[in-house]
Formats: sequence, C-alpha cells, structure tokens
Amino acid sequence: MRVARREAYAGWALLVALMAVTILPFVSIFTTALYPSGSAPVGLSWPADPQWGNFLEAFKVANMSALLFSSVLIVLAVVPVSLVISTMAGFAIGLLRIPGSRVLLLLFIFGLTLPFEGIITPLYFLARQIGILNTRLAIVLPLIGLFMPFAVFWMRAHFVNMPKEISEAARVDGASTWDLFWRIHVPLARPPIASLAILMSVWAWNQFLLALVLVEDPTQRTMAGALGAFQGHYATDIPLLCAGTILILLPTLVVFILFQRQVISALLQGSVKG
Repeated sequence: MRVARREAYAGWALLVALMAVTILPFVSIFTTALYPSGSAPVGLSWPADPQWGNFLEAFKVANMSALLFSSVLIVLAVVPVSLVISTMAGFAIGLLRIPGSRVLLLLFIFGLTLPFEGIITPLYFLARQIGILNTRLAIVLPLIGLFMPFAVFWMRAHFVNMPKEISEAARVDGASTWDLFWRIHVPLARPPIASLAILMSVWAWNQFLLALVLVEDPTQRTMAGALGAFQGHYATDIPLLCAGTILILLPTLVVFILFQRQVISALLQGSVKG
C-alpha cells in the first residue's frame, strides 16, 4: 500500500510539474502584455498599473479584424475539402482494401515525416509558377496537401476497425459501394470526422510559416500571420507583441475549452486505433 501511495504521489507531483512548465510561459506572456508600451519587463510579476488598452492597440496595429475574416475563409476552404478527400481515401484503403492499398498507406505515412520547413522553398516556387503566389490559394492548396497524410491515416484507422459484418449485411441488402460509404459508414464515422475537423481547424488557424512566406499582403494571411505586422518598430515593443500573441491564441483556446472532450477522445482514439 505504501509503495502504491508513493507511486501515486510521484505521479501527481510529475503532473503538477508538467502543468506548471506548460502554464507558466502563458502566464508570463499575459502579465508582460499588461506593462506600459515600450517597457522591458523582467521576470514574472504583476504590473503596478495594468495597461489593458494594449490589447486594443495590438488589435488595431495588426489589423486583426481583416485577419479574422481571412482566417475564417481559409479554414472554411481547407477543412471541408480535406475531410471529404481523407474520408473517401480512408474508406478505400481501410475498408475496401483496394489494390495497392498498402503501398498507398506507406506513402501517406512517409508524408507524415515531411516537415513544413523542408518543403517551403519548393512550395514558394511552385505557387509562383502556377500564379497563385500572394493569394489565399497559396495557403489553402498546400494546407490541404499537407493535411492529407495525417487525415487519411486517421480515417483509415477508423474504417479498418469497423466490423466486416456491417458491410456484408449491407451488400446482401443490395447496397452499392457508394451506398455503403455514404449511408452506412459515414454516419458511423461522425465522431472521428468531427474530431479531425476540430484538429485541422486549429492547425489551419495557427498556420504561420506558409502564410508568412507565400503571402505578402498581411490581410490575406491567417491570424498567426498577424505577428508579421509587429516587424520593424513594434518588434521591440515587448508588451504590445505579447498582447498580440494573446489575441491570436484566444480563439484556439476558446475552441479547445468548448470541444475539449472531443479533442481528448480524438487523441485517445488515434493512439489506440493507429
């Protein structure tokens, strides 16, 4: 019993330490954002005169109203298309077991190893060659492609674990392949589809590198791309930069709080079924 209690206490201590390491940077950013503009706060301390107006000033400097609209457009363009393609591909690879499905799966797994930083230069020249550079399409199309490896692997993990009896019973009743997909398995796959939609929405919303490199117009970038508006004079204004960072992180935080159960179940499902 004593050994079990010690292990439990050690586990709780480790969790508290990890939570502190995770939360303290955000607390530091928040308190720094409340210091007077132009100052250089040191350490973790609450300002004597909190400057809540820094958040409004950062919102105006970064033109976040336009960026908010742009981010919504990018998410609405990326997520539905990615969901349709990945669900159909996951169904074909995981349930139908089409010829060459193992090779396709290996290719998608290989795609998971490609870092954004390693392919940003080829993407830049490709976007310039096809004429979409400095447009939202330069962000949307690469994001759809970059999301595919994980999304297909995720949906394949769901379909490959579906009981074969469901498909066999539908076939006996005369269901076609499309009926099997759209009327039988898509309704059953709503939880993983919803979880994947939440994850991809957050990733697209927080995309910084593609937006910064492929689009020059700040108003056509994502919310994370708003940090580029603080270059030059505002790069040395630490409180204003921290205030802008908090505003950029706020929508993601709200989404996670509202859908935390779905996100956690999505991560657990992926770890078990992968």
